[in-house]
Amino acid sequence: MAQVQRMSRLMIKTLRDDPADAETLSHKLLVRAGYVRRNAAGIWSWLPLGKRVLENVTRVVREEMDAIGAQEVLLPALLPKEPYEATGRWEEYGAELFRLKDRKGADYLLGPTHEEIFTQLVKDQCTSYKDLPVILYQIQTKYRDEARPRSGILRGREFQMKDSYSFDTSDEGLAESYALHREAYIKIFERLGLEHKIVSAVSGAMGGSASEEFLAPAPAGEDTFVHCPSCDYAANTEAVTFALAPAEGADHGPVEELDTPDTPTIETLADHLGVPASATLKNLLVKVDGEIVAVGVPGDREVDLGKLGDHLAPAGVELVTAEDFAGRPDLVRGYVGPQGLEKVRYVADPRVAPGTAWITGANAEGKHAKNVVAGRDFEVDEYLDVVVVEDGDPCPSCGTGLKLDRAIEIGHIFQLGRKYADAFQLDVLGQNGKPVRVTMGSYGVGVSRAVAALAEQTADEQGLCWPAEIAPADVHVVAAGKALQTELALDVANQLGEAGLRVLVDDRAGVSPGVKFTDAELIGVPKILVAGRRSADGVLELKDRRTGEREELPVAEAVARLRA
Repeated sequence: MAQVQRMSRLMIKTLRDDPADAETLSHKLLVRAGYVRRNAAGIWSWLPLGKRVLENVTRVVREEMDAIGAQEVLLPALLPKEPYEATGRWEEYGAELFRLKDRKGADYLLGPTHEEIFTQLVKDQCTSYKDLPVILYQIQTKYRDEARPRSGILRGREFQMKDSYSFDTSDEGLAESYALHREAYIKIFERLGLEHKIVSAVSGAMGGSASEEFLAPAPAGEDTFVHCPSCDYAANTEAVTFALAPAEGADHGPVEELDTPDTPTIETLADHLGVPASATLKNLLVKVDGEIVAVGVPGDREVDLGKLGDHLAPAGVELVTAEDFAGRPDLVRGYVGPQGLEKVRYVADPRVAPGTAWITGANAEGKHAKNVVAGRDFEVDEYLDVVVVEDGDPCPSCGTGLKLDRAIEIGHIFQLGRKYADAFQLDVLGQNGKPVRVTMGSYGVGVSRAVAALAEQTADEQGLCWPAEIAPADVHVVAAGKALQTELALDVANQLGEAGLRVLVDDRAGVSPGVKFTDAELIGVPKILVAGRRSADGVLELKDRRTGEREELPVAEAVARLRA
């Protein structure tokens, strides 16, 4: 059956200029090339060409999931409150969760992920160890009420995702299911033509233990990751750890109070004393579920609130306010030090190791103290790796300076363990006739996000440049002239279509050859075949969209080349 799409009948409107609100390359080009259109902030329509690309990504994902024995289902996107309340995620998700009520006042949500619902499904369907292991997946629309949806389909409030879940009776079985997904994801992203890195990650609101992200390096990426140039270490910045240094043996002398008027910041203090910021101790006050907690880090480093939140989850973390200081006169804003703090939990970065000496606040207006030694003058209640990772920080594996890069998260895999099984008492009858608590894995691929990531990685100055596996067509035939060229272009397009190729043919009347060539570059089909000035001689021009290489070929040879 011929697979030919005539552009004279295709709903497409290309644009010469970038959308005014577009910042990323994929946002600009997907709109300009007529693949997507914006309906509202973070909400997008997929037009015919865009839908083809989206379906091609979906097909690759589905094929690789089926290859590991996963079974596809489709669960509702509109979900009741109760399952998410049982796991605590109704509240933990915060403002990002779309909540709504029906006409009777019952609470519902639009699903961001489906761990709870899949757990309930397996509890209903699987009762014996003989029913497991099982891997279930769906490819479905997900919802997240992003505070600042931007970058086109990269960060939307509605998006396409493949989420799968494994159910096993043992930790060893979970490890095998996790490994199956890991290999499947590698194959998926290789087939899609996505350059990707696998990095260690944190589980966040998903829960669980082992976790890895699949990242597509790109300047437009909102994730920052580190990699080591000397070994294979790579991690999301929130997962990077710093080992607690051994206690120093130096004698730092007694604590000495310093007059430091008008020095409430690290910068003003370091300037006043003529010392590097790294010699000072920064103490950030936060509230953890309402309780004031002090976080100590070297003065030249910043606290990563995302890391801190992950460490303290599910407790909520927020910065203290002026009202909080007013209620605690013992906490002097800008001059807080860990020595002598009362009724305040003190956590610190491992760099604030026992035996290290610091210049820090003296808990009095205009006063600081030096020779304040960790372990001697104050105790750390808990060490947490909470600083913002910087370029050159030591690799946790080999000590070499780390490199920072930007990337787009395209996949994430988790060993969830029994968090959700415990919440719903998901047990099966074991081989010994006794109940066995099931252990789970959760695995996601951003299907619509992969389209944007591919656009970011493969586009050039002329426009999109799709890999063959997911392009909207195999060949873009351009009729660059009058009736003769159009007739030849349609004939060649039909030959290619009958040979099983997907063909886009530009047969638009009244459109100049220059506009057609520009659109062909913008749309980004891998091969462009032009019926132009030598059409009367039966000669076509074949162009490779990525390399720009061109050659003139007789019609029969051009068709044979493309069919090969």
